[in-house]
Amino acid sequence: MLKPLGDRVLVKPDAAEQKTASGLYIASNAQEKPQRGEIIAVGAGKVADNGERLPMDVKVGDVVIYGKFGGNEVKVDGETYLLMRADDIYAVVE
Repeated sequence: MLKPLGDRVLVKPDAAEQKTASGLYIASNAQEKPQRGEIIAVGAGKVADNGERLPMDVKVGDVVIYGKFGGNEVKVDGETYLLMRADDIYAVVE
């Protein structure tokens, strides 16, 4: 598994919607990228100007909402993840 550095997090995106609310199937090239996923790993946090490490706002297991184009896609053991900065995360789903 990957260990993110600094203020980066590794997110497992939710599966893209394959059906509309009315039950119609969506072609794979027309499916929207999900903007929700689960935190799989977190870095140690950003280092402030005074040398202190700032705590992360998210933890492993959190379900989060992130920007539509946030993060970089990476593949690990055949699974697709997003590696992004914590600033790209908008909210934690409670």
